[in-house]
Amino acid sequence: MSIKKIYIIRHGQTDFNLKGIVQGSGIDSSLNQEGRAQARAFFDAYQHLRFDKIYTSKLKRTSESVADFISLGIPHEQLEGLNEISWGSNEGQLITPEEDAYYHWMLKQWQNGNTAERITGGESPEDVTLRQRKAIDHIMSHENEEIILICMHGRAMRILLCELLNYPLKSMDIFEHRNLCLYQLDFTGTMFTIKKHNDVAHLAQMKKASEKQLAPVAN
Repeated sequence: MSIKKIYIIRHGQTDFNLKGIVQGSGIDSSLNQEGRAQARAFFDAYQHLRFDKIYTSKLKRTSESVADFISLGIPHEQLEGLNEISWGSNEGQLITPEEDAYYHWMLKQWQNGNTAERITGGESPEDVTLRQRKAIDHIMSHENEEIILICMHGRAMRILLCELLNYPLKSMDIFEHRNLCLYQLDFTGTMFTIKKHNDVAHLAQMKKASEKQLAPVAN
């Protein structure tokens, strides 16, 4: 079996990200202007790759983040298993000091190994792993797809990387992320190896273009 190359990105920025509002799997938000620019920057940097298939979650912010690739005619499939973790009753709410304290308490529980602990009304990391396993089994079953692009969500990405790289779930926060960051993995047939970690080099070109537009014009 040849090496399967897997490009995993987080979706671009949404207004919910910008305003500090909890999203999760229950909020189907769209990219904002910044998010669309991030998506375009990633496309510009990686359009030369011949992706065999694109997989996204069922939430539109992921398919919007790879819309330029989809427009090329690359096959695309939405999988519910790639959805973000459910943050339960917090979804759609501004993060108050009380909610922030609860969130960090929950993160501490998970970091201590209590990964079956659920957010109130939501999911635990172990719940997410169970549905992700079905999705990744489906993705990996297509041996003819040698280069694939997966677009998903921050917390779900951390959980998936633990599963693929055989890290305990309690270690998921070592996988840092930003909007439209890239993790690149190779699969040899028996194991996954990581080639790029929270890579955002492609966004540098977007920043340079923005700075050029803002530069004063000489008289």
